[in-house]
Amino acid sequence: MTISFTNVIAKIASVDLFKRNSSTGNIETGIFIGRPFHIDYEKACILIADAWKLKAKGIPQGSFLLAYYENEDDVYEVLLLRVLKPAKLPTDNDVISSMIEYYKDNLKTSGKESQLDNYTKYEFSFSGVECRILGTFYKDDKGCTHFGADVENFYSAHHYKVFKPNPDVLELIVNFREEGITGKPTDIKIGKVRYSSSLRFQAQEDNIPVFVSPKDFLGKRTALFGMTRTGKSNTVKKVIQATVSMSDKAAYTLNGRSNGSGAENLEPLTDDGLPKYPVGQIIFDINGEYANANMQDEGTAIFEIYKERTIRYSTINKDGFKVMKVNFYRDVESGFELVKSRLAESTGNYIDSFCAVDFTKPEDYDKNNSSAKTRYDRRVAAYLCCLYKAGFVVPKDFKIYFSGNKELNQLVKQDGSLDPSKGISLEEACDWFTTIWDNYENQFFSKYKRDNGHEWADEDLKAILVFLSRKRSPGGSANVDGYKKLRSIAELHTETVGKSFEIEIIEELRKGQIIIVDLSQGDPDIQRLYSERICRQIFADAMNRFIQNTPNNFVQFYFEEAHNLFPKQNDKDLSQVYNRIAKEGAKLNLGLIYATQEVSSISSNILKNTQNWFIAHLNNEDETKEIKKYYDFGDFTDSLVRFSADSDKGFVRMKTYSNAFVVPTQIDRFSKI
Repeated sequence: MTISFTNVIAKIASVDLFKRNSSTGNIETGIFIGRPFHIDYEKACILIADAWKLKAKGIPQGSFLLAYYENEDDVYEVLLLRVLKPAKLPTDNDVISSMIEYYKDNLKTSGKESQLDNYTKYEFSFSGVECRILGTFYKDDKGCTHFGADVENFYSAHHYKVFKPNPDVLELIVNFREEGITGKPTDIKIGKVRYSSSLRFQAQEDNIPVFVSPKDFLGKRTALFGMTRTGKSNTVKKVIQATVSMSDKAAYTLNGRSNGSGAENLEPLTDDGLPKYPVGQIIFDINGEYANANMQDEGTAIFEIYKERTIRYSTINKDGFKVMKVNFYRDVESGFELVKSRLAESTGNYIDSFCAVDFTKPEDYDKNNSSAKTRYDRRVAAYLCCLYKAGFVVPKDFKIYFSGNKELNQLVKQDGSLDPSKGISLEEACDWFTTIWDNYENQFFSKYKRDNGHEWADEDLKAILVFLSRKRSPGGSANVDGYKKLRSIAELHTETVGKSFEIEIIEELRKGQIIIVDLSQGDPDIQRLYSERICRQIFADAMNRFIQNTPNNFVQFYFEEAHNLFPKQNDKDLSQVYNRIAKEGAKLNLGLIYATQEVSSISSNILKNTQNWFIAHLNNEDETKEIKKYYDFGDFTDSLVRFSADSDKGFVRMKTYSNAFVVPTQIDRFSKI
């Protein structure tokens, strides 16, 4: 059923949380279920009878209750409770003793033929429930309702009555926003309230919709945790769908407003809580489930529904996909970034020196007879020789040019005919550089240093020559892997000439497009390589726009199987791009949505900066112990381990940025709008 957000929000806003019967003064916001016999700042223990439970259609673990203060008429305050577990009553020992005696006498204690007297039946029907106090609803002097996530004051327990809220009141509780009570009409339905796996009573009750605010996700960090086949991907698709609907309502582009006037300031949201600019979304698809149609989609693949705004990239040639490859010979800096990423886990001083080489073109490059130009050209030429030796396919008729020297040319080839300033092949350039390195102890180089005050080869060039010749010392024997280290990424090279895929991706994200990066057919190293490279480029672009005081639209990152890409829990390297997005992304309007079944494997730096949490079934204590550290998820760690494969898909415990507490929610099934 299609829900009108405006009508729903208006309906919730009209609910009076403190409504009483005008003639009797009785509370009319729910069904009475008991009275507290203990209360403090954290917990309340409730006395409850079986008859009251039955009338209220059950009190599931995790359900919300309201405790009203009844001693004074002009106190508008109600405590929000969550049911945790049974509580021991002071009379329990006596009841248990009596019960055991009846059992020993083989008397029937239940049903129509119960042999208990009325007094004993009455005593046996009471039990205790322990609840956590989540906070306080109250009215201010102007009559506006607010929620505080604690207890400012509490009174004697006998002054309170506890109610299970009516459907409309429960709807207000789970969708409460401090701004205008329930947020704005732009809030988006994501699911319905669900307390337990068993649905005997709940199936008889109204479905209570749960909404999320655009502000909850845009530029925020969102985690989806749960075992395989518990509905994580469905939830991700719901978030993508909601983001598209928000993006479509953007009034501006990054080049100005659609009606011709520009945005007034850099604030990314309008007064209505909608994104000012179209939202870009990029999905790193480890398993290929978003980039390719599969049976579980049933025609709801993201790229099919949003065909006009989705661009797919792959590491291999496939129909309908753009290929993520770089022409390493033409785009030296981008290619070298991939090389450095590939070598990041390799060890050795010569590798560190090679990765430290600077291929930034010098400012005075275009000046005639520039020493900086000469040295830069030699570095690039020697580096391209490394690529050639590693098996990178050379573009047709490719030549390289750099400044040599007549004496050095003769050292390489006696007649001096091999002159790199006139253009030579990469094979010839390899001979030229390796000969130079083998003869670097030649008196020419000693004289050059005496005459010029520095060596002919700077440190960068020497690092490249070690890599090319595989010799740490000039004239020595090959004793390092050198260029062989690059063979594993030769498949990332393309001979075509064009704009690099990272630049294309950034341009499309700034337009509000959906980018799906299919990493399903790359090995784990390639997956990490591409993911880190793209994220780093987007982060750098956003930071550059931020520094230049240029508007940043929201860009949302989605990571499936995040444990394959993210730094591990004990990794303290804050320079990792994922850690930087988590810690600094908010000011750059970069959102992070990640899904995994291994909570304990995710970097603590990312977890500590996560604002939105969707927790489905987890099957072991290692994971639930990690979850217990955050917000009030400790109330659900026992129930998270329990799971029914037939009925519990999409059953999550949800904590969003604008909600002060966890809401148990059944996420709606993703479908076409």
